[in-house]
Amino acid sequence: MGSATHTSDATGLGPIVLGIESSCDETAVALVRADRTIIAQAIASQEAEHAPYGGVVPEIAARAHAERVAPMIEAVMGQAGLTLDDVDAIAATAGPGLVGGVMVGLVSAKALAMASGKPLLAINHLEGHALSPRLADEGLAFPYLLLLVSGGHCQILAVDGVGQYRRLATTIDDALGEAFDKTAKLLGLGYPGGPAVERLARDGDPKAVPLPRPLKGSAEPHFSFAGLKSAVLRAVESGAHDPADIAASFQQAAVDCLIDRLDYALTRAGPFPALVVAGGVAANQTVRAALEAFAHRHAMRFTAPPLALCTDNAAMIAWAGCERLASEEWGAGADFTGDPLDFVARPRWPLDPQAETARGAGVKA
Repeated sequence: MGSATHTSDATGLGPIVLGIESSCDETAVALVRADRTIIAQAIASQEAEHAPYGGVVPEIAARAHAERVAPMIEAVMGQAGLTLDDVDAIAATAGPGLVGGVMVGLVSAKALAMASGKPLLAINHLEGHALSPRLADEGLAFPYLLLLVSGGHCQILAVDGVGQYRRLATTIDDALGEAFDKTAKLLGLGYPGGPAVERLARDGDPKAVPLPRPLKGSAEPHFSFAGLKSAVLRAVESGAHDPADIAASFQQAAVDCLIDRLDYALTRAGPFPALVVAGGVAANQTVRAALEAFAHRHAMRFTAPPLALCTDNAAMIAWAGCERLASEEWGAGADFTGDPLDFVARPRWPLDPQAETARGAGVKA
């Protein structure tokens, strides 16, 4: 196992981490320096491969990752004009996600770590999202309240530091990104669904279609979107509503659920100096505007990553590695050797393993 020698510290700009992300349908590689510089990065979308199926097919995703990751690593290193000798650690998503894809990226990182003698950093994909706002916002300090909303996860977490996460709420059934994708499919909008629903919703009336707000006002802290998806299905099948109105009404219902659950989280665990949103759904401008207004009402700073850092990307994985290297608890010190090379890919990997198990499918979070 290698050690973190911090070769780039001579520049005064901090260590450089090579990051690899392959948890779902984006193959991504990035080089990030601890001074928040994204030195080089590449992202290969698989939209064309999965579009005919209306969603991600795990076997197709894993095959595409295997074909692309090595050439992309070479391209990013070449773009930066660096070699592995210039890198301080190799970070890769080790879960949660589609385990076939996760294994491709993690095995690639293990091979590079073994060949170079540099530390392997097995990164939780959700931690990458949780820390990504700090890559873009130098002033964002711990602690902060995090809303993590993506295709596979919908959680509210207190982020107290690197590796220090308290889950305040999760979904008991479907993630919000999944609900967006399902709504898009019902409306015939294709894949990926989230951006398509957002575009169509601009031409609709958010009050036109009566849709439920599951768990709004509930003493249970969690989210639920399965009932909302079913209501959208009934609205589509009725033929009584304009598709744009359905999209706008669904989006508003989702926003109302998010705001209500955040309000409840603050009553239980607040106050927090900042509200942070991360994950693919954070790219939705209507969601962002509502969250920013919520933060303003509660005198909280609002931070959202740039759109390029909301969806799955390797810069956030590399940055999580930089945070690990700088953390006294997780990485700082001359004897730091990283994670073991036999680290196993994890299809499920909660950020807060001590959190009470949520009813329903929430256990996956």
